Amino acid sequence: MVQVSVSINGRAYRMACEDGQEEHLLALSRRFDAMISQLKESFGEIGDQRLTVMAGIMAMDLLAEADGKVKALNEEISALRDARSAVMEKSEGDQEALAERIDKAAEQLEKLSKVLLES
Repeated sequence: MVQVSVSINGRAYRMACEDGQEEHLLALSRRFDAMISQLKESFGEIGDQRLTVMAGIMAMDLLAEADGKVKALNEEISALRDARSAVMEKSEGDQEALAERIDKAAEQLEKLSKVLLES
């Protein structure tokens, strides 16, 4: 584990993370700090704990929105897969019907050819 120092609301916190995840942790802390700053601009100094709770709720709201979008996209992917399967089945049926028509036409041409050759 690697130790990283992050700054939230002007305070430094030491945190541990997996090796190679330092930049990701720093980016997350900057994003969380920006939420705190946004709340301070909107509500003023209302206390560190309250700001942190509000920022946490905002983060959870963003996560819930993202989860909803992922769910909707997964449903859309599923619907598209079902539609693709239906189109493929129809295409296979159409190809079989076309092959049968070509076979019938070939049989009729053969019969016609025989008739013409006999004449």
